[in-house]
Amino acid sequence: MSYREGRFWQPDVTVATLVARDGQLLCVEERAGGRLVLNQPAGHLEPDESLVDAALRETREETGWHVHITHLVGTYQWKAPQTQRHYLRFAFAAEPLEEIPGATLDEGIVRALWLTPQQLQAETARHRSPLVWRAVADYLGGSRHPLSLVRQLP
Repeated sequence: MSYREGRFWQPDVTVATLVARDGQLLCVEERAGGRLVLNQPAGHLEPDESLVDAALRETREETGWHVHITHLVGTYQWKAPQTQRHYLRFAFAAEPLEEIPGATLDEGIVRALWLTPQQLQAETARHRSPLVWRAVADYLGGSRHPLSLVRQLP
């Protein structure tokens, strides 16, 4: 059934944040699908939330860090082979501002950790999805777009 036949396709809209400090990236180790996986701070867009606000919230909730979003790294469309779910991810670059003392992390998050790109790439088998390294590779390659590309209208 197509759009013209009354069926709407609605992907899961997610955000991810690439936070760099001293040659390392802020990552999360989390439980997903019965595995311990690595990801950027990432999660779903909530109703009435801007993409930038979602990236700030997910980073804070999953890592206990306040960050400043600086750029859009890229947008990524992916279909998970196991679940057949479609994802539309917006990845942002950010600068760390401060760690929140004693922050409680989201359910499923084991810990936040800083990894070099080499350490993260060496753990490719543990990445939550191919979106993890694709966004890092684009970030390392200099992909930076103005935040004006992701406007929320009133």
